[in-house]
Amino acid sequence: MRVNVTVNGSAATVDDVWEGESLLYLLRERMGLPGSKNACEQGECGSCTVYLDGLPVCSCLVAAGQAEGRAVRTVEGLAGAGGLDPVQRAFVDAGAVQCGFCTPGLVVQTHDLIARVPAPDDAEIREALAGNLCRCTGYEKILDAVRLAAARRRGDA
Repeated sequence: MRVNVTVNGSAATVDDVWEGESLLYLLRERMGLPGSKNACEQGECGSCTVYLDGLPVCSCLVAAGQAEGRAVRTVEGLAGAGGLDPVQRAFVDAGAVQCGFCTPGLVVQTHDLIARVPAPDDAEIREALAGNLCRCTGYEKILDAVRLAAARRRGDA
């Protein structure tokens, strides 16, 4: 099967896609975009979160064929010509990156949260990130990163 998809603003065509192949596999293995991580393959950990037509999804649960004619934005696509996205920079600056396996999904989910809720409180942050698991941090630095990213986006920091 052939899949035509726009990834991070660029049109792409991928041939010989197996019907059972996931969007995650398509991105990582066929398109060379390793940012989204393959951890649970069951939609439980959030490490593979990407935008699909502007909505965050676990790419391990989306069949590659479902991306036909659609727009995907990965963690790599958040960065611009000027460097890291403010959310990515906040994760680095707050020390919220340890092993880095969960980071791409957390960054995409945080990016979505502060686009919808410019000043999220801790309960809103925890709810938004509830589907993202981290085995290293204990989450406090992640919460700090979300608060910092939101403050910077508002111009408060």
